[in-house]
Amino acid sequence: MSIWRPRTPPKASVYDAAYTGVPNWDIGRPQPAFVRLEEAGLIADPVLDVGCGTGELACFLARRGHRVLGIDLSELAIRQAREKARWRRIDARFLVWDALRLDSLADRGFSFRTVVDSGLYHVLGPAERDRLAAGLERVLEPGGLYAVLGDAPRDDRELYGLSPTELRERFLARGGWEQVFAVETAFDRRWGGSPAYFVGLRRQG
Repeated sequence: MSIWRPRTPPKASVYDAAYTGVPNWDIGRPQPAFVRLEEAGLIADPVLDVGCGTGELACFLARRGHRVLGIDLSELAIRQAREKARWRRIDARFLVWDALRLDSLADRGFSFRTVVDSGLYHVLGPAERDRLAAGLERVLEPGGLYAVLGDAPRDDRELYGLSPTELRERFLARGGWEQVFAVETAFDRRWGGSPAYFVGLRRQG
């Protein structure tokens, strides 16, 4: 008698395959925009790192004394993140979790003052972006900050990427959000980089 097992979600399979090697976006250090944000004292605990990959940003923040949970859809990426934290003796926590299910994370009692997003939002489609925004409203405490970095779109018709205007329209239309910063920067990769935006949105009380 065969036992039915749920199939791995397609995106998880894709990212697991990417992490069997070293993907171009895994640069072995946090993106500089988040380093500057932490140095400016704008990251409050506890912190959630959505789409954390192999944990470089989460490990950096934990080393700086923050209480951090990193989540990612890829089981392989989370395994590598845990190994990094263990070998570096860093107290960062990691969980295999879909960032589009933040509401379920909130149902389990999790809440955060800061959510950092290094390259997740910019790959999502419109419906997924709405789901992420709805989940952030559940898991981010009033006054909390959502800081997101992603590639700038090449033109106004392209869905991939993020822009301050698109983020402002999507979040502010929901009510209860304000945009607190938006800067042009770069998204570093192992080979080269790309123009990017770094945007901060605060959840109002």
